[in-house]
Amino acid sequence: MRPRTWFRLLALFAALGLFFAACSTEDDSSPSDDTSEEDEQESSGPATCQGTPGEDPALEPVGGGEGDGSGLKIGMVLDIGGVDDDSFNEAAHAGLVAAEEDFGAEVRYVEPNEDGSNRGELLRQLAQEDYDLVIGVGFLFAESMGPLADEFTDVNFAIIDDSSLTQSNVTPLIFAEEQGSFLVGAAAALASGTGQIGFIGGVNTELINKFEAGFAAGVAQIDEDAEVDARYITEPPDFAGFADPASARTMADDMFDSEIDVVYHAAGGSGGGLFEAAVDADRLAIGVDSDQYQQVDEATQPCILTSMLKRVDVAVYTAIENLVNDELTGGTPLVFDLENDGVGFATDGGQLADFEDELNDLRQQIIDGDIEVPTTP
Repeated sequence: MRPRTWFRLLALFAALGLFFAACSTEDDSSPSDDTSEEDEQESSGPATCQGTPGEDPALEPVGGGEGDGSGLKIGMVLDIGGVDDDSFNEAAHAGLVAAEEDFGAEVRYVEPNEDGSNRGELLRQLAQEDYDLVIGVGFLFAESMGPLADEFTDVNFAIIDDSSLTQSNVTPLIFAEEQGSFLVGAAAALASGTGQIGFIGGVNTELINKFEAGFAAGVAQIDEDAEVDARYITEPPDFAGFADPASARTMADDMFDSEIDVVYHAAGGSGGGLFEAAVDADRLAIGVDSDQYQQVDEATQPCILTSMLKRVDVAVYTAIENLVNDELTGGTPLVFDLENDGVGFATDGGQLADFEDELNDLRQQIIDGDIEVPTTP
């Protein structure tokens, strides 16, 4: 063979070697590329129940005040849903019990009938029995408490979630619900894998609209492209939406059947229906008022992302403490917000571990006035 031909064959073999090496490298990299794409798809999938069950409460119980309340009588009328509603009523009752233990006052609570139509009768009953402070748990007591305050001028009254009464013997206990809802809205957006988020309100009222408004604003703060599907169980004058877990379950099932992966409720005792749906769908729920992680069983706890804490227990306890120490000022609302820890968010279960610093930063921005949270949707 001539030298020129030999060199040509060597060049051809070298070129073929490079070609097959390139093909081999390309084939070897293909599985890695596919895996990367699969990981990316999995990371953008819906959020699932990843919380740790069985954690001890992170929230300090109300109490620790000083004063001698012996001889004082404190009466409270709960709203519909019962004392064990795992939400609003239960928190109010906890404040009452803590005040009894710390101050030695005589306390009593009563519950209205199923539709709440005897709220006024129960307030009157306690006033006639010479209770020193009569507390109505909810804004629906305002209509009957106003005339009673004018009639029983020697009785102190307090009402939660209403600031319309201005009599000198009525103390409104009000909250910045929108501020706490903003923070759990931000948490929902941070946890969501789909950008589709739900809100279930018990009754479509101005008060519950504050929860929705703050929540949606918090979602938008994190992800302006995220969508919030807001629904209400009932419309006024039907207030049964605060004690209708079956309807909340139906709404939540429908939400989770779509791309919604995180749902926040402001629906009182109806929230139990949301939690059931979250477990079955392996999706996340956000509680309200109390630390609801501590109120569900361990099978449900991994699905509780957080709760918006509305410290009704603190409000009730503070009103009683002020009475005991002759500091209760009627006609002037006591306001509970982020600055005095009247609202906030729970961290049990550990699902906020990666977001807690960011949420606390947002909290401080709200306190400092750098973020103004809306009160209407």
